[in-house]
Amino acid sequence: MKNKIIYLSLIFFLIAGCSSNDVKDKKANDVNDYPKSEEVLHLTLDSFFKIYKETGSAKAVDFIFGSDSGATPEQLNELKDRLAKLALVAGNFEGYESITQQRIGKSLVYYSYLVKHDIQPIRFIFIFYKAKDKWRIYKFKFDDEVDTELEEAGKLYFVK
Repeated sequence: MKNKIIYLSLIFFLIAGCSSNDVKDKKANDVNDYPKSEEVLHLTLDSFFKIYKETGSAKAVDFIFGSDSGATPEQLNELKDRLAKLALVAGNFEGYESITQQRIGKSLVYYSYLVKHDIQPIRFIFIFYKAKDKWRIYKFKFDDEVDTELEEAGKLYFVK
């Protein structure tokens, strides 16, 4: 019985080792295959934040959604109103920092930003989708609960 458990454990570790190498190789290839077209997204986000700073949140929302987003004018107006109210409470815009970027394949990209205001931060989440050859905003979210994430991460740190 002991030999069987040892044998099965050995097989498990060999399989796990092979799988982890495959994942490492895949990640290395993903980095090498980084789509050049995503550079456009970085420029788009830089422009979004420049507009946000210079002309306000409503114009920035109009910019990021453009004319072919599929969002209705009512949806955009509601989004702009909620963001304007939150930005008013947060205070003056002081800058932004990237929190994280994630990808699923080459067609779906997630960006999270810490948007710094003088009273409190706001987290912005942008998800872009590319069906064929053009990126478009798929989802845009914002909230003032980035500190909750930080607190939860801190709790996990102390559990170790």
